[in-house]
Amino acid sequence: MSQPTITVTVANGSIKHSITLTVPDEGNGPTVKDLSDALVQTTGVPAASQKLIFKGKSLKDMEESLSTYGIKGGCKLMMIGKRNSPEEEAELKKLKDIEKSVELTAKKLEKVDGELTGLKNGFLAKDLQAEALGKLDNRVKIAAEQFMKILEQIDAMSLPENFNDCKMKKKGLIKTVQDFLAQCDKIEACISDHLTKLQSKNLALAD
Repeated sequence: MSQPTITVTVANGSIKHSITLTVPDEGNGPTVKDLSDALVQTTGVPAASQKLIFKGKSLKDMEESLSTYGIKGGCKLMMIGKRNSPEEEAELKKLKDIEKSVELTAKKLEKVDGELTGLKNGFLAKDLQAEALGKLDNRVKIAAEQFMKILEQIDAMSLPENFNDCKMKKKGLIKTVQDFLAQCDKIEACISDHLTKLQSKNLALAD
């Protein structure tokens, strides 16, 4: 059985867009964010640049359902907002490419974290652990180095004052990379701690 949908008309300047949204099984129907996302796809106007209006009232709460604002199938809304300039789109593409690099490096870090957990749980013979930890430490350092380079790359991007979409994306990316760098520090500290414990055990055995 196909899911129920509602269709609304959104006017952007002289152009009218017919937007069909799927009604979820739970909750109070589609949200303002669902409508905004659909409009991004249809019009190319980024969410940050959209201003949605229904009966003179601005839809500000993205998580609120459309029904809360009295919007149902067949209703007409207005959207104020324009697409990004080609220049801003080019900068956005650069940021999206950087985002992909962040995701790839994050996956490598996740792998190291998983292997470290396995080591701590004793999945490797004690005599092999020190060497394995050394290799893991090296991989974390490489990941941290990559994150630092990415951060420098983002910082070097000079964005005009009116590139709001880019600025939001840039800010979010910087925060993400900083969080991953903090995670690198945490994993390095964990490796160092485990190595110290191993060495003290080996010394105790030697005695």
